[in-house]
Amino acid sequence: MSVSDEQGRSLPCYVEHQFEMNGVEYAVLLPVNIPVDLVTWSADDDSEDEEADLATEEEIDQVFETAKAVLAEQDLLLQRTALTLTVVGEIPELDEAIEALNRTESDDDEEELLCLANFYEGEQEYGLYVPIDPMLVLARINADAKPELLTDAELDELEPLLPSIESLIAEQLFNGFE
Repeated sequence: MSVSDEQGRSLPCYVEHQFEMNGVEYAVLLPVNIPVDLVTWSADDDSEDEEADLATEEEIDQVFETAKAVLAEQDLLLQRTALTLTVVGEIPELDEAIEALNRTESDDDEEELLCLANFYEGEQEYGLYVPIDPMLVLARINADAKPELLTDAELDELEPLLPSIESLIAEQLFNGFE
């Protein structure tokens, strides 16, 4: 099953959970391939610390081919998909990172990330990172039984339910790694 964005890009997904609310059918989807964040590094003017920010769509457009070539050196295929960049290929360190996260209880709200690569485009440093926590996509199921991305209003309505849905799905996913 795939979900598409306004640009016509699709994201192949597995259906992890379906539920109905107010007569509308929803699905929690998990991307088939590995989601990747492209981050930019910028130096803070007041200190020597660098700060990471998610790359904008324009920045992704500018460096996508370079990022793709950098990951190709690791036998990974970077794809421009709906909602996120994804990678196809074997990342052995990812399984180890997920297992380590399962063994430790963390109260931090910080997202755990696995660095795949860093590279420069001109003077700008970029990094490609895999979030260790699974990326879940909430979608509405239309009359043709196809998933559609939610509007901001729908997301606002469902937001109070998200923590319980995410914990249920995460528990099911992590149990599969034990």
